[in-house]
Amino acid sequence: MKRPFTRKDLVAILVIVGVLGFFIFGSLNRARLRAHRVCCNCHLKQVGLAFRQWALDNFNTNPMGLSTNSGGTMEHLATGETFRHFQIMSNELNSAIVLACPSDSRRPVKEFGRGFSNTNVSYFVGIVTNEHFPQMFLSGDRNITGGTRLANGIVELTASHNADWGKDLHKSQGNVALADGSVQGFSASKLREALANTGVETNRLAMP
Repeated sequence: MKRPFTRKDLVAILVIVGVLGFFIFGSLNRARLRAHRVCCNCHLKQVGLAFRQWALDNFNTNPMGLSTNSGGTMEHLATGETFRHFQIMSNELNSAIVLACPSDSRRPVKEFGRGFSNTNVSYFVGIVTNEHFPQMFLSGDRNITGGTRLANGIVELTASHNADWGKDLHKSQGNVALADGSVQGFSASKLREALANTGVETNRLAMP
């Protein structure tokens, strides 16, 4: 004779389903975060390549190292318009979509024209004029914390600053494109170690 289905059986089933759902949701969320970080890494590789291609056509100098009179963006370092350093490389980047990290709440756009601004950019620009310091920070996730923040959106960081990552993009981790063309994923401790190895005492980052 079959035992009737009881309320206790229902509760047990619901508990099991709830536990399984919790673990499945956690696994899917971790996989989503990993995918976003990998995609962000790919975006920064395109950014690093764009800087290199642009420099090859402009005296081996990044746009931040050339005056606007010479086709660069040096004067925009004082305005806080970080997007200008990417906008000038529109031919090399092809699309502005790559400037938005998939983990960021900032809205990506396709075009570099009217309407494109800092609000569509997830990445800082390191004030690196050329490749003489290959370990300097060329670009990377904007959620770096610490250092000294200046009025024009520039952040000054030294090895002695307690640099860290905010939790709003990659859960206290981040990606950085170096001047040598590589892209590195850094924890907070590795970030501080990398800052100490850039070859300069003070690193200056233009934040979007």
